[in-house]
Amino acid sequence: MRIIAKSTLRKFWEQTHYADARGPLTSWHDEVLKADWKSPPDIKAQYRHASICGNNRVVFNVGGNKYRLVVEVQYQSGIVWVKFIGTHAQYDRIDVETVNDY
Repeated sequence: MRIIAKSTLRKFWEQTHYADARGPLTSWHDEVLKADWKSPPDIKAQYRHASICGNNRVVFNVGGNKYRLVVEVQYQSGIVWVKFIGTHAQYDRIDVETVNDY
């Protein structure tokens, strides 16, 4: 899959109080680059705790469930758009289907 954009993830983990997210986000990024998701069940097969939402959105628990990563998946074109990364408290304040923080 093509991920847009790693720079979004990097901006997040470069913040001092989110530095611990670097390892888990890098691992997620590297795994997704190698993936070939054609449908939501493909994601669930790889990430059983991922939440499939409306508007082609998927929520991943990252860093031991400390952070939430929201992406939009365009299956036919093989693109994963990062839409949000934040703590659970920050995640609770967004609408998963419309958020576009990055």
